[in-house]
Amino acid sequence: MTINDSAQQVDVFLGLGSNLDNPVQQIKTAIESLRKLPNSHWQSASALYRSAPMGPQDQPDYINAVAWLTTELDAFQLLAQTMQIEQQQGRRRGQHWGARTLDIDLLLYGSQCINSEKLTVPHPGMHTRNFVLLPLSELVAEDFEIPGLGRLDAYLLKSGDDGISRLSS
Repeated sequence: MTINDSAQQVDVFLGLGSNLDNPVQQIKTAIESLRKLPNSHWQSASALYRSAPMGPQDQPDYINAVAWLTTELDAFQLLAQTMQIEQQQGRRRGQHWGARTLDIDLLLYGSQCINSEKLTVPHPGMHTRNFVLLPLSELVAEDFEIPGLGRLDAYLLKSGDDGISRLSS
């Protein structure tokens, strides 16, 4: 797959995570909301994965997925839209890496590298997080290039699965 980041449409990948209030349904609801984003076209989503929390261990496991869409929205407009979806689904920002109803991270925005106060793309640390890499690998080719970081398959080889399990459909 070649990343499309022409002036018209940009391929974007979003990481989804939830561990509160029926996490599987939270992800499914988020996907339905993403399908309706303005000036955007739905492409696909990975399977759902279960993973241990990254932060404090006294919280439930997470359900994760990666979504792929093309959009005419700029990265900051897309960020605003995803934050609105999080809020609609009861997201409250509290403890860093704490439990949440929904987290939507902008992982990749075309082939662009963005480093601002509000947004960093590629998402920092995505290349070290198997709950991102495994679902992403379902949506792209093995030789997919993470902008500024290198090939996805190289990171997958280094990371193993860390006890992440793919949920059955």
